[in-house]
Amino acid sequence: MAKKKTKNQPKKKQVNAENVIGLHSEVTDQPITQTLEVNYMPYAMSVNVSRAFPEIDGFKPSHRKLLYTMYKMGLLKGERQKSANIVGQTMKLNPHGDAAIYETMVRLATGNEALLAPFVESKGNFGKYYSGDLSYAASRYTEAKLSPISAEIFKDIDKDPVDFVDSYDGAMKEPRLLPTTFPNILVSANKGIGVAMASDICGFNLNEVCTATMHYLQDPDCDLLEYMPMPDFSTGGEIIYRREEMEKIVETGLGSFQIRSRWRWIPEERIIEVYEIPYTTKTDVIIERIVKLSKEGKVKEIADIRDETDLSGLRIAIDLKRGVDPDKLMAKLYRSTTLQDSFSCNFNVLVDGYPRVMGVRQILHEWVKWRIESTRRRINFDLGKKSERLHLLHGLEAILLDIDKAIAIIRGTKLEAEVVPNLMKGFDIDETQAEFVAELKLRNINEEYILNRTKDLAKLEGEIAELEEILSSEDNIKKVISDELAAVNKKYVMPRRTGRIEPHEVIEVSLEPEVEEYPVTIMLSRDGYLKKMTDRVLKKATTLKYKDGDKPFIEFPSSNTHELLVFTNKSQVYKCKVAAFEDTKSASWARTCRPILRWNPTRVSSGSSTPRTTRPTCCSSSRTAARCASRFLDTSPRPTASALRTPSTAAASCCLPRCSRKIATSRWSRATIV
Repeated sequence: MAKKKTKNQPKKKQVNAENVIGLHSEVTDQPITQTLEVNYMPYAMSVNVSRAFPEIDGFKPSHRKLLYTMYKMGLLKGERQKSANIVGQTMKLNPHGDAAIYETMVRLATGNEALLAPFVESKGNFGKYYSGDLSYAASRYTEAKLSPISAEIFKDIDKDPVDFVDSYDGAMKEPRLLPTTFPNILVSANKGIGVAMASDICGFNLNEVCTATMHYLQDPDCDLLEYMPMPDFSTGGEIIYRREEMEKIVETGLGSFQIRSRWRWIPEERIIEVYEIPYTTKTDVIIERIVKLSKEGKVKEIADIRDETDLSGLRIAIDLKRGVDPDKLMAKLYRSTTLQDSFSCNFNVLVDGYPRVMGVRQILHEWVKWRIESTRRRINFDLGKKSERLHLLHGLEAILLDIDKAIAIIRGTKLEAEVVPNLMKGFDIDETQAEFVAELKLRNINEEYILNRTKDLAKLEGEIAELEEILSSEDNIKKVISDELAAVNKKYVMPRRTGRIEPHEVIEVSLEPEVEEYPVTIMLSRDGYLKKMTDRVLKKATTLKYKDGDKPFIEFPSSNTHELLVFTNKSQVYKCKVAAFEDTKSASWARTCRPILRWNPTRVSSGSSTPRTTRPTCCSSSRTAARCASRFLDTSPRPTASALRTPSTAAASCCLPRCSRKIATSRWSRATIV
């Protein structure tokens, strides 16, 4: 049993270590400019340059690190591997964690359908870009490898076409850019949000981009819209084509265009089937909006809506009620939902480490400039290898004249270090050639081997001359680039997915609800209460019920589809629809106009220090309103600023035949109404 502590028990001795220094806060005065320069600017530049925006090869750093890791793993021609293994290997180059790396892989995969030319061939559930409900499976369940078109982004990467830099920990080397043989920056759609700037690049069809680039190489001032008339999206849809919008995008990289869904009508089931949607929206967003419109009563033609999207493709089924015109309904949904949406372009691309907003023509200019340098470096690499090989074969050719002499020199040399110098003296060859001869196997020192090796001398000399001819002119290098583009165009045929529709083909419908047309009679009381009665109710009416102290003021015939113009004695006019007022009975109380007109009867007029009560008068058509307004106007000159402070009123007669009362209007109503 533990002993109880007594009151007289001494306290534990506290250690006071003066040499131990703990954490402490300190307030330091610093200019805000210095804080931004030292703390904020490095962060902003890191986000914009190293994360958010693509470079001229069309890839962000995260894309490039993932694809290069897969290339080094042999996944261009090998079998698929588990995505979890690929993600783990990529973390040697990308320190941002497995979740971010796997999400990058999902976007590049064929199964996700986010890109026109996906670079990852996937197996398993990689979700769907156009559906917020179909999410991708975990990395341990899926497999991936590089798709065939990835060979075009790694072509001749071992021939020094691009610079290599250290990884984040210095343990590995990674390419600064990928040597893409086609303008991937225009083929793959890209979106990035940085610090104080953003990027939103729409994709174009691969074959159209290659064709346009080939013509651009021949004539930089060519009409690009002739070869790549508009963007292309992996989700399909239809672009409402306006050439002036496309010209702005081509020249500036800014602007927007409208893209809408594709649908088909199934009359046997009375179903509208939407099978392609804009790239900027998702199926769940569209369905939620349509359901909201249906609950609000703005869309009454729909009986049911279902999202039948699965891994086989997109499908939104809309069941219609009987007698509904599907074309008019879809025209209404296009205007009310994201079934028709706008794509805002902002072609912000990193060029030499600096973000630049460029049009399609400028992007092609920068890509061709970069590709010329990349091709020149590759050709120089081939030229150096072939020249080196030719040099060695010339040395091998020299010993062909006397093989026995070469053997005698080697056998007669006592020290190994003297073999190469003795061969150099005996055959008048340099050190590199002598080293190559000395390294030959004993079985290869025969006439047949040497003749087989030296017979390629003429071929090598021809290839070297051809490479030197290419390097001698920039036009020759452009010809090489053009040939590579033609090969890509022929090997990877990709039909256009997004269609084109002309503006005059778009069906225009009004979003206003349909109003039944029938004659009505409008009655307005002196206190501003209004009654709208049909002719049938008015004929049966014996008495009209008003509140105590209220009396009739105006009565005139109208129609339920007309509009009312309400003039006040404060030089104001309000507009409303007759249909906005409910039909009333003769014995029912009248309804005030204020909620519908949104009018404040005690609002202070400009130049007046005290509020005045507003008294309205109504006109049921524009023509009548014009006549009525003309009677309200006074022919006296416009008052001065001092006169406006003490407004006076003048009497004017209303033009309506049933109203002979006098109404109050301001003397300077001419300036306000006109």
